[in-house]
Amino acid sequence: MSEQLREEVYATYLIETPLELERAAEVMAGEQSTGTFTAVPGETDELRSRHGARIVAVRPLGEVDSPSLPGAMPPRNGGRYRRGEVVLAFPTHNFGPSLPNLLSAVAGNLYELQQFSGLRLTDLELSASFAAKYPGPKFGIAGTRRLAGVHGRPLIGTIVKPSIGLSVEELRVMVRELAEAGLDFIKDDELNANPPFAPLEKKVPAVMEEIERIADRTGKKVMYAFNITGDIDEMKRHHDIVVRHGGTCVMASVNSIGFTGLAHLNSYSELPIHGHRNQFGYMTRCPLLGIDFIAYQKLCRLAGADHLHVNGLNGKFYESNESVIRSVRGCLTPMLGGYGTMPVLSSGQSALSAEPSYRALQTCDVIHLAGGGILAHPDGAAAGAESMRLAWEAAMNGISLEDYAREHPALRRAMEKFGGIHGKGGA
Repeated sequence: MSEQLREEVYATYLIETPLELERAAEVMAGEQSTGTFTAVPGETDELRSRHGARIVAVRPLGEVDSPSLPGAMPPRNGGRYRRGEVVLAFPTHNFGPSLPNLLSAVAGNLYELQQFSGLRLTDLELSASFAAKYPGPKFGIAGTRRLAGVHGRPLIGTIVKPSIGLSVEELRVMVRELAEAGLDFIKDDELNANPPFAPLEKKVPAVMEEIERIADRTGKKVMYAFNITGDIDEMKRHHDIVVRHGGTCVMASVNSIGFTGLAHLNSYSELPIHGHRNQFGYMTRCPLLGIDFIAYQKLCRLAGADHLHVNGLNGKFYESNESVIRSVRGCLTPMLGGYGTMPVLSSGQSALSAEPSYRALQTCDVIHLAGGGILAHPDGAAAGAESMRLAWEAAMNGISLEDYAREHPALRRAMEKFGGIHGKGGA
């Protein structure tokens, strides 16, 4: 099969190495396809032509004196460590349209090679056969908006707090209050899925009874993302419980169940899947190790995440605003003919987060979650939810938060509480 005719996956890497960049790229391509540390019988020119990964591009990015990661071989003759961007093309027929085997190819043992003092998968371009195998999100932005009944603005939501420890009856009371507050979206915390003290088989009917009762009265049915993270059979059982009781969303911790687990959930799910990325920090926080969110979110979309957490601007976690902005734009960039997923802003958010978020992102196609930013509003959760809606209303209409707050007490009180008036600002 000629290079021109074979279907390929393109993987982009940031590397740091004591080797010449071109030699390092050769090591990567060989290790993850036909080669090993030495020549072996059977690795013919014909086999390499059909199955070898090929080097598409190598771009130098400077040099450093010290290695970013331990365990790398030293440079020869006291030289420096080189950094660069490498693009490799992997023949899809090596692994087929298979998410787990794709990961073995584009990541595999690369992170363990002595020839690298830094290596990070930064992007992926998937071949068309993956779209035929994996249908992607079933609902995405449009389907989520339809089910939530929210158009022309973000979905405003919150997280059940305390994260864990509420009994089923205590949760019932909280959901009643939050649904009456007019929120669009509520989610379980990632810490709370199916604990023995509040099992999902009891939690789901209690929560949905409150949601349906309030929806009958107000006409607004809040979307609740039940955390069904668990073993394969357990997730199916809990998904069916949510469907049976009229729920409109399920949540899964992607890194706990894996991309294959997410794809399996998507194969039968009748509801949007709220993808939580907890544990992602250990995969990405070191800038010269792991996987960048741009590559990660494509795998999540392929596996079927309708919503995906991206952190939030001016949040409580380490991630920079620039990184969050790139993450949102990545989620909103079409791939494989669509595969849309709704970015979820969270982490230390409040009404003060709306204006900088809208200014930076220039989109309202997000779910904006505020836990303490709603629940800790001095006038209660209803005022907290109102303050978030008002803040987005002001931002989208080009009105300063301070001016709008003069006319809207809920917004003014949120600004006083979270630092926007006589405070430091921020979220």
